[in-house]
Amino acid sequence: MVEHNNDVSLMHVAESLLTQARRGEQIEIYAARGIDTEVAVFDGEVESFSSARSHGAGIRVITGGRLGFAYAASLDPGELNAVLARARENAVFVEPDDAVGLAEPDGVVPVDMELYAAGWHEVTDEQRVALALRVEHATKSRHPKVTATLGCSYDDSIVETVVASTTGVRGQTQRSRCSLVAQAVARDGDDTQTGYGYSVGRHFDELDAQHVATDAAVRATRLLGAKQPHSAVVTAVFEPRMTSAFLSLIASGFSAEAVRKGRSLFVGREGEQLAPSEFTLVEDPTDARAYGASRIDSEGLATRVVSLIDKGVLVGLLHNSTTARRVGVASTASATRGGYSGRVGVGARALALSAGPSSAAEVVASIDRGVLVTSMMGLHSGVNPVSGDFSVGIEGLLITDGELGQPIREATMASSLLRMLSNVTAIGADLEWLPANAAGQTLAVADVTMSGR
Repeated sequence: MVEHNNDVSLMHVAESLLTQARRGEQIEIYAARGIDTEVAVFDGEVESFSSARSHGAGIRVITGGRLGFAYAASLDPGELNAVLARARENAVFVEPDDAVGLAEPDGVVPVDMELYAAGWHEVTDEQRVALALRVEHATKSRHPKVTATLGCSYDDSIVETVVASTTGVRGQTQRSRCSLVAQAVARDGDDTQTGYGYSVGRHFDELDAQHVATDAAVRATRLLGAKQPHSAVVTAVFEPRMTSAFLSLIASGFSAEAVRKGRSLFVGREGEQLAPSEFTLVEDPTDARAYGASRIDSEGLATRVVSLIDKGVLVGLLHNSTTARRVGVASTASATRGGYSGRVGVGARALALSAGPSSAAEVVASIDRGVLVTSMMGLHSGVNPVSGDFSVGIEGLLITDGELGQPIREATMASSLLRMLSNVTAIGADLEWLPANAAGQTLAVADVTMSGR
């Protein structure tokens, strides 16, 4: 049970509704409830504080290949009966599709993972506020050139989810998450730079304010004196955060639905060598370290490891039950949805790239002419995940003969996602799970165009 919440059983709520199924009708209930708390501080004062409880259920009804969906922010039996009626009504207006159907039990047992940390009822709001204020103070005092912050924040969430259907699926999961973030401002004369640090965990006690403060200060101060670089073709060395962002950009391409609709850069490329043999990428939501780890997918099936790129070759895609049924394969338990009000899609939760043999320092030392990319701007506007066109603003540090040097800004990096995959030259051993749908680690990509002055 989610702490601080009522005692009603979500599974009992779901199963009560399933008893109302009519002949030839499939019903699925996705019920969830949670608690979210957020604190923002600035200049030693609490800027905002919010704590919200949420609960509700989404119901899918399928009859004759027609799918109807409705939801409500309520677990009241009477309200959910009305939601079920609306879902039935909505199905009438949908064109039939033979591939549409609910997930069915496949015998895969959910991995036993510790995604929920007990003891949250002992954490007080005063402790949350004090931690946010403490990380702001620590950030300001970490370095003499850090003169301010752009704000610091703390948040946590506890969510319980149940999926049950007339096909026999019964899935449930509970998870807790928390994070602490600081953004430092560093000044040297007229030059001002910013940098942020963060810490994430399953419980309040796992957050490290000192690490956050140090990380933010280092990232801000190391860019002081940054200049626009000369244009050149370089090897880009992505920090773990940037590698995670890169993998997140290609994540949508692994959706079987995106491939079917021609909205993926991987259309027609299954079995093709896309990257060096050292490059192996899997979807692994069964790893408890992953931010997106989950015992079940959004259709209630047990999550599992899915091989996507094996030794550089595209070997698999991500499926939910409908996309799998279209092509006659099994679901990879990759159904997603944005909570009880969201419709079912398909996507990645926890991409992980196989670790290489080298440390981050060793990867940098192997580069004659390159740039350590510490931030990228314009990812949403400068990258086309379908064509693969890639053009973003970057900041970082030049690499010359294996040594980090001049900080840079106001530069643009251009290539294509497929070309970048094929030009990977080194993968770091520093795998780091981040608050994203992909882990990060140091990654070197050759022959990237850097435009400056």
